[in-house]
Amino acid sequence: MGQILIQAEGVSKSYISGRETIRVLHGLNLTLHSGEAVAVVGPSGSGKSTLLNLFNGLLRPDSGRLQLFGADLASMNGRDLAALRRSRIATLFQDGNLIPTLNVARNLAFRRHLAGRGDGDDEVLLEALEIAAMAGRYPDQLSGGQRQRAALACAFATAPELILADEPTGSLDIHNAERVMQLFFDRVQAGHLSALIVTHNLQLARRCDRVLELVDGALRTWH
Repeated sequence: MGQILIQAEGVSKSYISGRETIRVLHGLNLTLHSGEAVAVVGPSGSGKSTLLNLFNGLLRPDSGRLQLFGADLASMNGRDLAALRRSRIATLFQDGNLIPTLNVARNLAFRRHLAGRGDGDDEVLLEALEIAAMAGRYPDQLSGGQRQRAALACAFATAPELILADEPTGSLDIHNAERVMQLFFDRVQAGHLSALIVTHNLQLARRCDRVLELVDGALRTWH
């Protein structure tokens, strides 16, 4: 096993809605090692997006212990977490999360700059994702599938150690989903990154090293 990137022990998270407390995660445990791809499945509303936002530091747990790259989340300030997200973690949101005023090529360059990376061969990356012809287009000029591939290119451009992905094939047809995921898993298996993938796509989930199911706020092995 490689380095432990995520260590969650007894993690719980709730939200307040009016006078009601909504428990989303309860007593959740997870260990994710470097070079590992783990899929999380579960019905809509089960807390999968909350899970990702805890692991990228956008949310903090109400209780339990959560470590990211060996550091306790409770001891990290906002600046430390922002630096972690820029340089070591890439989060793929369902909407792509591209900057609308920048074209695809400039989105890649900007994300790479924030991560402190040098120049990269973005054209090769965009060609691999079959969107090289879209480099000069803006996000609102792209289809949903093209935006998703552009977001994946931005993630790869930052050379992260960990990718947190929320339905990374949700807007792709079967052909493009297979090609994009092949590139994705090639990089995972080469040891360049690790991944935690939230998905309803069982074919994608089965390609991961482990598949976990989020049930009643906790993770269990999926069969």
